Amino acid sequence: MKRFICAAILIASSALAQTDNSARDKLIQSLDDLATKQLAKRAQAMAKIQTRAEAEKRKDLVRRKILDLIGGLPAHQGPVAVKQFGTLAGDGFRIEKLAYESLPGFWVTANLYAPADGAGPFPAVLLAPGHEATGKQSQYSFGVNFARKGVIALAIDPLGQGERLQYFDAERKASIIGGSTGEHGEANIPAMLVGENIARYFINDSMRGIDYLIARPDVDAKRIGALGCSGGGTSTAYLGALDPRLSVLGVACYITSFQQLLPSPTGAQEAEQSIPHFIEQGLDFGDWVESFAPKPYAIISTTNDMFPFEGARETYEEVKRIYGIYGAQDNLKWITGPGGHGNLGPISPQILGFFLHQLKGAPDTPADFKPERVASPQDLQVTPTGQVSTSIGRETIASIVRREEQLRPVKPASALDIRALTGATAKPGAAALDSLRVMTPEGPGRKPAILLLDSPERAGPEAQRLVKSGFVVAVYQPTPSPPGNEGLKSPYLGGFNLLSLRALLVGRSLVGIQIDETMQAIDSISARADVDKSKIIVYGNGAFGIIALHAAVLDARIRSVVVENTLASYRMVLDETLHRNISEVMIPGVLRKYDTGGLMLAISPRPITVIDPKDATGAVLNEDQFRSALDYVFQSKTQSVRVAARSADGQLPVP
Repeated sequence: MKRFICAAILIASSALAQTDNSARDKLIQSLDDLATKQLAKRAQAMAKIQTRAEAEKRKDLVRRKILDLIGGLPAHQGPVAVKQFGTLAGDGFRIEKLAYESLPGFWVTANLYAPADGAGPFPAVLLAPGHEATGKQSQYSFGVNFARKGVIALAIDPLGQGERLQYFDAERKASIIGGSTGEHGEANIPAMLVGENIARYFINDSMRGIDYLIARPDVDAKRIGALGCSGGGTSTAYLGALDPRLSVLGVACYITSFQQLLPSPTGAQEAEQSIPHFIEQGLDFGDWVESFAPKPYAIISTTNDMFPFEGARETYEEVKRIYGIYGAQDNLKWITGPGGHGNLGPISPQILGFFLHQLKGAPDTPADFKPERVASPQDLQVTPTGQVSTSIGRETIASIVRREEQLRPVKPASALDIRALTGATAKPGAAALDSLRVMTPEGPGRKPAILLLDSPERAGPEAQRLVKSGFVVAVYQPTPSPPGNEGLKSPYLGGFNLLSLRALLVGRSLVGIQIDETMQAIDSISARADVDKSKIIVYGNGAFGIIALHAAVLDARIRSVVVENTLASYRMVLDETLHRNISEVMIPGVLRKYDTGGLMLAISPRPITVIDPKDATGAVLNEDQFRSALDYVFQSKTQSVRVAARSADGQLPVP
């Protein structure tokens, strides 16, 4: 019999390992299929728009939805605080090196390119760079060309780039996190937990830049535009939808369609480009452009861009019809050129000509554009040290969220909130999990059962011991394990970052998907004649511990929970500067409703065993630290949480 048990475990482990990647691919396909249905519903809504009044109603709806999805915009009042750091003189232009305060203590470094002659007022353009590490430096050529043509250009450093690294290591003189997209993703984690998206801070930075330009006596407030490429195209598109003061917009290498983007190699993009619930709420790339109608807008695309060119064509055709409703077809331009992502060189004359035509009444033709490169990039540096954090201000997105959001939900989590936030849909007894493999001990009668949420490799030896001890045992590794290659954005974000963002776009979450699968596994176990339904335990290792806790709240058939190596509290993510692998357990807005302690309170008085709880960085907490973090749980008279350890021989302390 011992040989049979071991063989069963090995077969189950092997079979699960072989299906892991295919399960992940199937999940991606199912999410894309859901997106297709949601986008088709949006297309039907768009087709009904036939009048200007209907188009305006749609614009108002879209703006309200966007603001709701990003958590609104930060409140700010009064003039923009500005620090000047010197000027540079050039041939036909000058550069002012400055920083302006977007939020208290949160500074935006910028280079302002102004015409060398004349007092103005001049038209102005906000320049938003892509995800280049150099930030505003990449805008030198456009800045110089605009200034020489009589247009002021303000090139800014986006957060996490240039002189605005959010996780700057002064000793290494580099980001602790990695590249700019890693910085954005890491900063987005605490923001999402409180129901925000980092996009709100990109937009606010740009809006305060417009505030600064309008306050300058040499700027014509009625002639202000914005131009951005790639990540800068993203923030520019967002800005155009929400700031009515802009008169002209150019968005390069960003506009496409989700129908084309999601199945492409690019797939879901990074933090600010993947706003949770965006597709679910009936939105697509076209809404960014249509929100600006009927004002002049240039969609700028390259034929081999990673943002699919065919998607840009689809969106252009949709938007063209909306502009036609306004009688403003001539205000919409699709500027296209050869090459890959960000290859604006061949079409820079057309881009410059478009802005000069709209801002200065110049002929609607390509302008004379002279490519320029700064002789010494160091000359464009604004702050004395080259970083805001070590020169003029230490506020980051994480510190702003911590300061403004003193959230610490202490009440039991509700099933309604869990389903609303995670997208979990399974109900107890609704659908058994066909792929679940169950191992049974010898002997007649009903036996206690345990579901091990873990990898087959880790759980195999434990399963063998538990079967010998008289348990019916199932080992299950919920989809989408194992991790993918998303860690390329940053090792801190972990291997589920982009997949999590893909799920969130359509109103699902990895947590919700895994809750559903866990409850289906319980359906399979509880339906067995050899299982004592009053003694069903769920064990979750690592991120699966979060799943076990959620499932137990939703499913009373789970009579006991054991979690090991699991995040002790979502609040710790806000309290700690750095965190790891939170994408795998991300629930946007969770701290508005509950924390892990709320799950435990909702499960009690059913027993909960906690082994080696982890903080947000993955470090093990001792019992005192764990109790301190969840003190409100241990103060409850009904709580049934115990902190335990494995036995000397490594056995799991199962109730």
